[in-house]
Amino acid sequence: LLFPEGAVDPDTFVLSIPMAGQQEWLTLFVFIGGLSAATSMVIVAAIALSTMICNELIVPLMLRWNLLRFRERADLTGALLLIRRTAIIAILLLAYLYFKLISESYALVSIGLVSFVAAAQFAPAILLGIYWKGANRLGALAGISAGFLLWSYTLFIPALSQSGWISLTFIDEGLWGIALLKPYALMGLDGLDPVSHSVIWSLPVNVLLLVIISVFTRSSPLEKLQAHAFVDVYSHSDRRGGGAGVWRGNVTLRQLQSLVARFIGEDTAQREFTAYAKQRGIDPDELEHMESGLYIANHAEHLLASVVGASNARAIISDLYKGEPISIEDVMEILTETSQVVEYSHMLEQKTLELENTSSELRQANQQLQELDQMKDEFVSTVSHELRTPLTSIRAFSEILVNTPDISAEERQKFLHIIVRESERLTRLINDILDIAKLESGKLQLELAMTDPRDIIQEAMDSVSQLFRDRDMQLTCELPDLPVSTCVDRDRVQQVVINMLSNAAKFCTPGEGAVSVRLSQDDDLITVSVADNGPGIGSDHQNTVFDRFQQVSDQQRGKPKGTGLGLAISKLIIEQHQGTIRVESDGATGSCFVFALPIRDCDDESLEGKRSND
Repeated sequence: LLFPEGAVDPDTFVLSIPMAGQQEWLTLFVFIGGLSAATSMVIVAAIALSTMICNELIVPLMLRWNLLRFRERADLTGALLLIRRTAIIAILLLAYLYFKLISESYALVSIGLVSFVAAAQFAPAILLGIYWKGANRLGALAGISAGFLLWSYTLFIPALSQSGWISLTFIDEGLWGIALLKPYALMGLDGLDPVSHSVIWSLPVNVLLLVIISVFTRSSPLEKLQAHAFVDVYSHSDRRGGGAGVWRGNVTLRQLQSLVARFIGEDTAQREFTAYAKQRGIDPDELEHMESGLYIANHAEHLLASVVGASNARAIISDLYKGEPISIEDVMEILTETSQVVEYSHMLEQKTLELENTSSELRQANQQLQELDQMKDEFVSTVSHELRTPLTSIRAFSEILVNTPDISAEERQKFLHIIVRESERLTRLINDILDIAKLESGKLQLELAMTDPRDIIQEAMDSVSQLFRDRDMQLTCELPDLPVSTCVDRDRVQQVVINMLSNAAKFCTPGEGAVSVRLSQDDDLITVSVADNGPGIGSDHQNTVFDRFQQVSDQQRGKPKGTGLGLAISKLIIEQHQGTIRVESDGATGSCFVFALPIRDCDDESLEGKRSND
């Protein structure tokens, strides 16, 4: 807003604003503040980079190859300081060369963004390594390499081109003149700023290669152990007191202190180990001969890691303890502790499984109790309603007879007939309720005897024959010559057949109804079926038709007469005989009730407990 585009270097905006307002002293203060901030950033960055170069690059190489007799030196503090100072000088020289040769045409913020995109290539390997056990070294190397190649092609190499080191045709026309290979519009992805364009290409390819290579290559045993340690870090911390390493061997505290002093200096090491002794309540004079323990060994490893890096510190400590054998007593102690932990873990798993099973059983039992409570409420409500209806009729007509002595003989006879009929209905309802209560509780004892099923069916048909004649309906029967009898309660099975025939007559149209009874034998089963040509039973009612007080209503006839307990009692009777009962219907016309009973003698052991004691 204050300066035309390109009139002022973007890096000098903060200085240019007070200068444009003729504020010399404010400009001076801004310059001093900017200089101090820039100087501190350079110092912090140089020290951090020099420490990383020393700990992770130079010292590991010198320890591995023993350059300049690095391992034999008694005091390494001077050498470490020299390495870091040299690294600082090299970093500053490289930064100055980059500024003079490449970045003069870039603003400072652009240089930082280019660096951030490069550093971001390490993020996928770090994040996936922390949360995914499947990531391995080959996948990480492939992803980082591909990410850096794309970063170089889309950001770093174009910077060389803009600085004059490479022809600008590389940016304008792409590599080898191929438009799809333009560094700022790779594969035709255009319209983005260079940094966003580079991020969109480098990071997804980095992640994709990391995942694909890790999935299709095998991790080494060491990689699997490291992945387990990183991903399950909190479980290790809980088991091992904060993730401490295990060090064993006859190494004294003084030997450990001497090793650390080679890297951090004698005075610093003395101060650290003396503080440790006081913290643990140990006399510092006893450190000379006292063996090192688990925590002081890890403390020494942390001290070394601050100067040579974590991996080098681990290698140095392990080299000190190398060759110290673990006694058989220690091995047995470790195995005993491990076996106890494993056994305890198995016990916990077993107890947890038992608790889960018990909890599941309790939930099921609670649900069953709730269902039974609801069924009880529904049962009591329905029974009350069914009992109230005939009682109301009996009371009403009885009051008429008492309060109207001059009623005619014909009306008196009519009212008495209604009272008798409702009393019989009430008796049947009570008997049905008692029967179903006994059957459900298992207290009903069957009067078992060898019986011919043809006789049962014939007697049942005789009992309902008047009902069919009154309704002018046809009743037919197919009873083949079956030379077989079975052990059943004759009266109870006959009650089932009568219930099925009565239901069939109830739902058929008078004058048009036709009901057929069929008896057949199949292997070790006797099957009885009662079919009618009534309105049929829909599929949604076929599963509930045997429930208590369940009646299928017909739109033309309304709700049928009866208590709705007949089929429920029939089902319980058949199940008491270890048989099955079902209904078959297409839902449109006609239905067929079928029950099957096993053929057996009364000496069968499966009938024990079901016979009457009489």
